[in-house]
Amino acid sequence: MANETVSYDSDGSDGKAVKLAGVVVWDGGRREAVRPDRSRRRRFGNAVNTGLKKTLDLTGAGTALVLLIPLFIAIAAAIKLTSRGPVLFRQRRYGLDGETFTLLKFRSMHVERCDASGVAQTVPDDPRVTVVGAFLRRSNFDELPQLINVLRGEMSLVGPRPHVPGMLAAGVPYETFDPRYMDRHRVRPGITGLAQVNGFRGETKDAYAAHMRLENDLDYIQRQSLRLDIRILAATMVREFLKGSGY
Repeated sequence: MANETVSYDSDGSDGKAVKLAGVVVWDGGRREAVRPDRSRRRRFGNAVNTGLKKTLDLTGAGTALVLLIPLFIAIAAAIKLTSRGPVLFRQRRYGLDGETFTLLKFRSMHVERCDASGVAQTVPDDPRVTVVGAFLRRSNFDELPQLINVLRGEMSLVGPRPHVPGMLAAGVPYETFDPRYMDRHRVRPGITGLAQVNGFRGETKDAYAAHMRLENDLDYIQRQSLRLDIRILAATMVREFLKGSGY
């Protein structure tokens, strides 16, 4: 998927917008504060969008789980046959309004090397990852159990990716790195999000990558709609599951 750069001027200063699969992230220009619109029309629109998003989450996650049962069984068998430990990996993550929940993933690391805190981020050729786990991460199949989190109401199909408490950005806690960090928890976290389809996934050791991930998350919260969710899901299928960019 080729990136397309387009110009944008939000406050009289030039900025850039990078477009990927029809999804745009702004880079440059000052973000203007959005005043709350308490009109009846706006409230009605928000209620409709919330209902449509919930419908997409439940129907999408439910349908996917039914269709993927054979794949789930095959993955579970491969994990049990090639390494010691449970099939699923459970970890506490930030959810809606900063409350924590238990996120589910297929276990991709040797059980004795797993980092329950999640602060030690995965790196390329990570020795903690099993042979089967490397495939699961490359294909992003390790994320599939989060469909259960969606059905539980803890996650959405699309939203900011859930982080572990204490996650580091450029070597410091994200809350210290940018005081707006907790604002990303105003919505349910997602299996995929705007940051991921725009290339800002993985490690956050680099200050620019950490900053742009948060910018994308906040941008999504401001612009969220059913149409945007569908475009992000389509881009995810191409970028993550078909091209296999995970590690």
